[in-house]
Amino acid sequence: MFSGAALVIGEALVDVVRGDGNQVEYPGGSAANVAVALARLGRPTWLATSYAADEYGVLLAEHLSRNDVQRANDPGAVTRTSSAVATLDAGGAATYTFDLQWRLNPVDLPPDVVPAVVHACSIGAVLEPGAVDVLGEVQRFRGVATVSYDLNLRPSITGTGPDVVARIEKLVATADVVKASDEDLEALSPEAAWEDTALRLLELGPTAVVVTRGRSGATVLRRGGRVDVPASRVKVADTIGAGDTFGAALLDALSSLGLLGAVRRDALAALDDAGWHEVVSAAVRAAAITVSRPGADPPTRAELG
Repeated sequence: MFSGAALVIGEALVDVVRGDGNQVEYPGGSAANVAVALARLGRPTWLATSYAADEYGVLLAEHLSRNDVQRANDPGAVTRTSSAVATLDAGGAATYTFDLQWRLNPVDLPPDVVPAVVHACSIGAVLEPGAVDVLGEVQRFRGVATVSYDLNLRPSITGTGPDVVARIEKLVATADVVKASDEDLEALSPEAAWEDTALRLLELGPTAVVVTRGRSGATVLRRGGRVDVPASRVKVADTIGAGDTFGAALLDALSSLGLLGAVRRDALAALDDAGWHEVVSAAVRAAAITVSRPGADPPTRAELG
């Protein structure tokens, strides 16, 4: 049986990055980025996603295979592979325009794979018709695994209306650890401060809500209080995949402390401020490496030291 295995559920797509008059295509998508980041950190990782047997699909399949990410389902639920045009500003920050299809074939793991964590994220978690299947799979594995959910909102394609908010809140209520950026929280509740929205999500049931805040670092809100971790100083190439790397490294750090798996749910809830500071600091370091180079290119275990 694989120890500490991760199951990641969500979209895979190709990022078409435009900036300085150039265009480069990178395999990506929030869930695929998280899966690659976990695999590069040495965690046995399975990905449930969808892409077609076209040029972009081949690019994705080769990228995932090269990084030792295993298939958790048949990805051929769509007729074309999704893409996102990422336009970089002078500071390397990306804005996105999507061409997306999203459906999800059932998860079918090998009998000897019992995930310690199931991670859902981003567009795939809220965009129908696949979103209902994502929630179903998360609920299916919650009895054996820690549940992690990253909002990573893309309002331009999913919207932020009542139906989307309801889907998000169902996943938050199922999750043990929720990750969001301050921009996600502001998009989710424009009338409220991000801290207030994070506390509202915390009341739905997770042990912790971890908020990334760009150059201001990251903050953990939990029932026992608040932990702030400063950002690392780094020259930014672009921000693509930074949040996904952060989320993967957060799970990796929790795994290193023996806190993943449904049987460890009480131990995770008991993690103190010092423990959360250690976990989030590791995530900040990993994300800093990703933003220092182009595309979603998360670090290996060796690079983290």
